[in-house]
Amino acid sequence: MEFAKQEYEFLSEIGLSPETPGCFVNGKWKAHGPTVSSINPVNNQKIATVVEASLEDYEEGMKACSEASKIWMELPAPKRGEVVRQIGDALREKLHHLGRLLSIEMGKILPEGIGEVQEVIDMCDFAVGLSRQLNGSVIPSERPNHMMLETWNPLGVVGVITAFNFPCAVLGWNACIALVCGNCVVWKGAPTTPLITIAITKLVSEVFERNKLPGAIFTSFCGGAEIGQAIAKDPRISLVSFTGSTKVGLMVQQTVHQRFGKCLLELSGNNAIIIMDDADIKLAVRSVLFAAVGTAGQRCTTCRRLLIHESIYQTVLDQLVDVYKQVKIGDPLEKGTLLGPLHTPESRKNFEKGIENIKSQACSIFLHCIGPILGGKILTGGSVIESEGNFVQPTIVEISPTADIVKEELFAPVLYVMKFQTFEEAVKINNSVPQGLSSSIFTRSPENIFKWLGPHGSDTGIVNVNIPTNGAEIGGAFGGEKATGGGREAGRSTAILHPQQNIYAMLYNSQEGSGQGLAMF
Repeated sequence: MEFAKQEYEFLSEIGLSPETPGCFVNGKWKAHGPTVSSINPVNNQKIATVVEASLEDYEEGMKACSEASKIWMELPAPKRGEVVRQIGDALREKLHHLGRLLSIEMGKILPEGIGEVQEVIDMCDFAVGLSRQLNGSVIPSERPNHMMLETWNPLGVVGVITAFNFPCAVLGWNACIALVCGNCVVWKGAPTTPLITIAITKLVSEVFERNKLPGAIFTSFCGGAEIGQAIAKDPRISLVSFTGSTKVGLMVQQTVHQRFGKCLLELSGNNAIIIMDDADIKLAVRSVLFAAVGTAGQRCTTCRRLLIHESIYQTVLDQLVDVYKQVKIGDPLEKGTLLGPLHTPESRKNFEKGIENIKSQACSIFLHCIGPILGGKILTGGSVIESEGNFVQPTIVEISPTADIVKEELFAPVLYVMKFQTFEEAVKINNSVPQGLSSSIFTRSPENIFKWLGPHGSDTGIVNVNIPTNGAEIGGAFGGEKATGGGREAGRSTAILHPQQNIYAMLYNSQEGSGQGLAMF
């Protein structure tokens, strides 16, 4: 069977077909759940058909994965690292095909699609080095002739539930480290990006097969909420990493904690950029454009709020509106496109609802004696683009920081702008929302920089200076505070989440007493 369009024929080179089972369980491809279509958001037409997992498929996969964990955890960490190195090489060989698929299925522009797959490759390289650095420590004992040791042992099985906006990068942040730490991985990809889930799994499974290791070490499911709930409830899964909305993340956390499992959450963001009166305006405007429009505003690190010092407010705003009007909107595969479509028709409807809510909050308010500010005034954009796809205009809205809608995350290219008078006021506005993922300040002042980075500065997990809110390097732990969930992915520090910490105390002379001044019986 051939793909409906010739432009999709390259998918056969990464193991995909027009009709594909969406579960890799016990080393085999099978599925007995509902049939769904992968849709191209450019035209809302079918790319391919995928059969999702049933609960019976899930149970079969989990049994095999649990058994495989006994083998995988016994393999020395450097040898596990070698397998992960080979996974990176397999992805590297198909980098451009995978990046193209990601752009077609998710809707992000091609450089972003390729860049996301490259991030998984980089995580493989990072994890390989980590596999030789999973060191313990020797701790001085307060008791004579005693020794204490700290070591790290595998958890067993780690569940990874990823979202549509980064359908493979988030897997890499978690799975690469989980694997070198000796854990098997159960992956549930986003329901609307099943093809990238299948393509990545096929390459990973081939590596395990070449190394004569059980395919169940890396088990994956295409499916919806039913499979996600099964993962959250399953006591065989020691750690669940979930990426998605705050609402669903809270439910996942409660379910996992009810069984005393570990939970790693990467949830909503509502990120602000502050432009001080001494900022490099040209640099700031360019950065805001990238942060607010990139990935069609569908990154958790997208800039959603722009705070501009009153003395340069109009200058910055005029330049920003001008560059917004120059943004090329169109097919993400076309060279020069900066803004592709939203991911689904539902996303487009949410954009329309958001714009209506913004308009409904329009009113003249008096803020901090600066003068009347119009809440909910659309300066540019604000409309959907009539087409077969899910295209919308990049939008700038002048609004009060106290408006209710500013506290919410509208997952679209909508930027709220507001003015401030002092550094302290800007920080207060930055910290006033429930979410706490990323933030940035543009300034040349060392005093403001160090205040911003200090305990009375930004309350986000990622704090930037003179760079956009979006984008992060794999060497640093990624995550945020408050309603963003408190989880951390990638980075060296994440290695303490995926293994189990053990403390061993031993007496090597039976004639010695116990601690705390007590005699041994």
